[in-house]
Amino acid sequence: MYRGKMQSMKKVGVDLGERSYEVRIGGGLLERLGSWLKENGYSGRAVIITDTTAGGLYADTVSRGLTVAGFAVTLLEVPPGEAQKSLETAAGLYHKLTEALAERTTPVLALGGGVIGDLAGFVAATYKRGLPLVQVPTTLLAMVDSSIGGKTAVDFGRLKNLVGVFYQPVMVAADIDTLKTLPADELANGLAEVIKAAAARSASLFKFLEANIKKARELHPQVLENMISGAVRIKTEIVAKDEREEKGPRLLLNFGHTVGHAIEAVSGFGLKHGQAVAIGMMAAAKISHKSGLLAESEVGRLQKLISAAGLPVKMPALDIELVMETMRHDKKVKGDNIRFVLLKSIGNAFLRDEVDPALIREVLDGRG
Repeated sequence: MYRGKMQSMKKVGVDLGERSYEVRIGGGLLERLGSWLKENGYSGRAVIITDTTAGGLYADTVSRGLTVAGFAVTLLEVPPGEAQKSLETAAGLYHKLTEALAERTTPVLALGGGVIGDLAGFVAATYKRGLPLVQVPTTLLAMVDSSIGGKTAVDFGRLKNLVGVFYQPVMVAADIDTLKTLPADELANGLAEVIKAAAARSASLFKFLEANIKKARELHPQVLENMISGAVRIKTEIVAKDEREEKGPRLLLNFGHTVGHAIEAVSGFGLKHGQAVAIGMMAAAKISHKSGLLAESEVGRLQKLISAAGLPVKMPALDIELVMETMRHDKKVKGDNIRFVLLKSIGNAFLRDEVDPALIREVLDGRG
């Protein structure tokens, strides 16, 4: 049983019927995971899957809480990095789960950023047809995006997330104390996804960010809780309506990603995901303005907030034609048309099935 000092915590529910779960956001959550799992009927063994970076920082804390709650803990570590999202790494983890005598009721805790969330989630979803999964994101990007919604996958060849499955966790615990060890550029990476969610779906969260972005970058606890819970609420509401991206609402969360994914790839992943999405958001906003949809003042608000978050607003010197060609291979393309999430106003995004390629080029090369 956890007996430390209780800190504030926000809870956001994900309404998916019998697959519903809570996202818990606050400080000091890592040591409480064991007692929460015990309260929810789990016992016996527990497995932590992490990388050597996150594991070195937090595995002892999580293990201690699990042990105090009566769990026999197995710690499985992999090296950090996208290269670990592979079928080969997953197979190695299957062997170790077998050696650890993991059962259908053994919870798997994914401790780390988005790579670990994807990999451990995929392993939990497929081993013995599914083990209980607890997402324990330690980066802002994972807290507001990849840990929620049930997307799990590994890469195959050069293609990201090609082999995967939708598999919902039984709980998500976002401990904001882990953000204290996050490099500034990784924090900005996550802020891009928060800005994306607000710009697409919540004028009120966008205003909150405009007023508090400096405090967010300084890791003010109450600001972080409110900011993260606001972004999480946007995602959970959309996931509840469109769990498997079949009906359309979930596609609105791709604001900034059509251009973002393309320039991220063309840069050889020299640009971080959040940086690429930030540039993509500005491109989509300018396309929206030039299409007569979005006021110029709204474009200015978005640019000011993105800059204040420490993110770029213009595409670096990349081959525009290669970016255009890469966009045509995006999963959001429909037929031969490049689909964009555009804005009518801050907080009011919509999906447009076709955008004139000449307009995209004009914006990307700085003429827009």
